Amino acid sequence: MDGIVNRSFNAEGDPEAAKQSNGTGPPQHATDPSDSNNNNNNNNTTVSTTTASSGKEREKWDNGVEFLLSCIAMSVGLGNVWKFPSTAFRNGGGAFVIPYLIVLLLVGRPVYYLEMVMGQFSSRGSVKVYDVSPIMRGIGVGQMIAMTIVISYYAATIALAIRYFFASFSSELPWASCDPSWTDVNCVASGSMEARPIFNGSDLPIRTSAELYYKRTVTGEDFLAGGNDIGLPDWRLGLCLLFIWVCITVMLIKGIKGSGKVAYFLAIFPYVVMISMAIYCFMLDGAMNGLLYFIKPDWNQLINPNVWKEAVSQCFFSLSICFGGVIAYSSFNNFSNNIYRDAMIISWLDTFTSLLSGAIVFAIIGHLGVVTGETDYSKVVQPGSGLTFITYPDALAKFEHVPNLFSVMFFFMLFVLGIGSNTGIITSVITVIRDRFPSLKNWKVVLTISILGFSSGLLFVTPASSRLIDYVDHYGVTFVTLTLGVAELVCFAWIYGVKRICKDIEFMLGIKTGFLWTLCWKYITPLMILSILLVTLSSGSKPGKFTDDVHAFGWLLYIVGVAPLLVWAVWAVSEQPEGSLWKRIVSASRPLADWGPENLVLRKKYDDFMEDYWRTPSRRNGFQKFLFGREKVYSVNL
Repeated sequence: MDGIVNRSFNAEGDPEAAKQSNGTGPPQHATDPSDSNNNNNNNNTTVSTTTASSGKEREKWDNGVEFLLSCIAMSVGLGNVWKFPSTAFRNGGGAFVIPYLIVLLLVGRPVYYLEMVMGQFSSRGSVKVYDVSPIMRGIGVGQMIAMTIVISYYAATIALAIRYFFASFSSELPWASCDPSWTDVNCVASGSMEARPIFNGSDLPIRTSAELYYKRTVTGEDFLAGGNDIGLPDWRLGLCLLFIWVCITVMLIKGIKGSGKVAYFLAIFPYVVMISMAIYCFMLDGAMNGLLYFIKPDWNQLINPNVWKEAVSQCFFSLSICFGGVIAYSSFNNFSNNIYRDAMIISWLDTFTSLLSGAIVFAIIGHLGVVTGETDYSKVVQPGSGLTFITYPDALAKFEHVPNLFSVMFFFMLFVLGIGSNTGIITSVITVIRDRFPSLKNWKVVLTISILGFSSGLLFVTPASSRLIDYVDHYGVTFVTLTLGVAELVCFAWIYGVKRICKDIEFMLGIKTGFLWTLCWKYITPLMILSILLVTLSSGSKPGKFTDDVHAFGWLLYIVGVAPLLVWAVWAVSEQPEGSLWKRIVSASRPLADWGPENLVLRKKYDDFMEDYWRTPSRRNGFQKFLFGREKVYSVNL
């Protein structure tokens, strides 16, 4: 095989059993590295610097800072500012924060670092990275399906921010005062610091003008008939959605280098606005009550499996792990980039952002409790996508000085956060497509995704958008990513092997991997995800308040997301040379012949490095020895 490192395994210690696979498995010929002829051949080999797959090296980030800031822009986004406060509020505030932090340490950070390692080491996207074990390639395909679902509703959420952004240019913030037509409620003007509602009847509920503006003027949620009614797309939100997709298209049309330049602004600007908001909101009357609710744990909730499920889901969503985005971004790195440092910076910054945004929202909720005279916060606001677009606007309306300016800056910040994250997700999908069809022009792929994304996003600018987002996120994203997350860890940590990963890291970064990382990758993280998945599947929870037939479609959505696991496994096994079923499964589980560093000079060094390591029998991974046979050796034939 010209220009490709022939890395092979001796499954049975029998060189006669060696055969070349058809592209889905590795070459089957095994050569003893101690063989003198083989060593002579290796020493006389001239190695090309081109890549194995296409003769052309992958496009790279201009520098490590661009990669770091792009990952921050992708991981730190609306998942922190929009989804985290809503999820924390729905699960009891402090009762959620402790499980979230535990999950972050034992699931989020280990998976984030592992995905960075696999992407950078192989220079492959979220599907091609499963050249490490072709039988598991369906993981990448399923993750791409989940990413596609996220893309459809994520942009629609950013459209809400744009709608508020343009409304902020009014002479008076439109949600700051009560509309005279709201006669069926007792309305509290959000722009007033005094708790004096416009009284329309003693039996009518008290609601803020910020909530009524969101549910009646912006989305029309209050006017839904209920049941399966979703209403028609709002034309103003539709135009905002179109604007979002135009911006995304312009950013991605030039490829990874174009989005990298924008990352400087996308990653830094939001913190300027958030810290300014925090200083103001923490000084509101009643803010400390909300903060205490946010940080005070309810220890009884720690045994509630739903809280842990929500914590894992939030961790996946905010860090963008098990979606393929981290693998795709790191695949454009230089081989020796210090991703250990980057993974630590990004994961801790993501946590800080979530906690900061949560503190801001709960400070505002505490203030709303004082304004409405309600101590039960569940009656003050409702969880969901609307929480951010009710609590933040309410606080902005109370700014004494230039509230319009702060409002413009805040919703522009949400736009920046959302664009940064959505760009990362879409880049993952583009990488998968272009890895599979390298001849396709980048602009054609971007334009096609933008058109399809805008069309599907219209469903999420309807009055029922909040319920629909919860629905598709539950079935098509949360369940799918939990399932595929378990499979991903089995593939990397068990089939490929934790010891092999540690040696890859040592070769790539020159550092030893700590015991806690390996313990998490192999045991703690997959067991936690699997346990939460099984408990969640057995709970029978039904989001969105739809009828049973609609929920049946949701389970179909889940099946579509995880079915590629089986489909691609069957395909990979069927493509192996003739032999028993077990031998075919083993063959389809091995890395492809060109697995390893993209550059052939590096790959030759890597093969020598691994030959020295595997030469010592005591260092072989027990599971891999069982999987691959008594001997595991490498040969380099160029």
